[in-house]
Amino acid sequence: MKDETGRQRARGIDRAFDILDYLRAARVPQRPAEIALALGAPKSTIYDLISVLSEHGMIEPVGPDGQVYLGRRLYFLGIAYQEQADMIQAATRVLDAVTERTKETSQFCMLDGEKYTVAKLREGSRPFRISANVGERTPIPWTASGRLLLGHMSDTEIIDLIPPDDFILPDGSTLSPQSFIAEIRKASSEGFFSFDSIVDTFTHCFAAPVTDHRGVCVATVCIVAPKEDAQSNYEEYRRVLIEAGSKLSDTPLPRALSG
Repeated sequence: MKDETGRQRARGIDRAFDILDYLRAARVPQRPAEIALALGAPKSTIYDLISVLSEHGMIEPVGPDGQVYLGRRLYFLGIAYQEQADMIQAATRVLDAVTERTKETSQFCMLDGEKYTVAKLREGSRPFRISANVGERTPIPWTASGRLLLGHMSDTEIIDLIPPDDFILPDGSTLSPQSFIAEIRKASSEGFFSFDSIVDTFTHCFAAPVTDHRGVCVATVCIVAPKEDAQSNYEEYRRVLIEAGSKLSDTPLPRALSG
């Protein structure tokens, strides 16, 4: 009986996190019934969990039709985390320096489960925006950073991690897992990766690793630049990023990130 109660409680906690993750991905308030449908869960379960999450400030009601969204307590928890995360603070300073030197948009990127996300960014001086949104979850195979962030994993672990649909690129073509793994091995060997963006047709992406004490890539420092500028300044951008990644690699990483 105790084991079954424990398993039920664990499933409830998992489902609560599913709700938070779903709202984060949706980026707009949702009705409980919509959340239940999206998660394939009983409405009664979702309503009960939303009630508990609301009591703790993790979810807040938004609008007149019963929609809910992420609560302000999550914001304060994020602030508390950032204040004690030496690498996050250091990344802010490093990105400032990278963008000042290159005039391009720079990013500090990490894995978020089976997706890639931009944790910090500094916009370049251009009049148009060419960067991803902070916190937006992107398929790993679509990114330059993904070739570095998975370098410590075996071929089987990589295939098991990435949802099959994430190998389908924005233009509808499919990247073969074998080609992706070959690029991962090359990037890990060279300690750097760049390519013309898969997400758009006018930018080039550069990424250099940030490693922990084991030599495992736990984050990346990136530049997103127009193709013409990337070609003209390739060696300079590469050098600046490798130096930035090396500098951050000497910064202690919080346990929550390092695993």
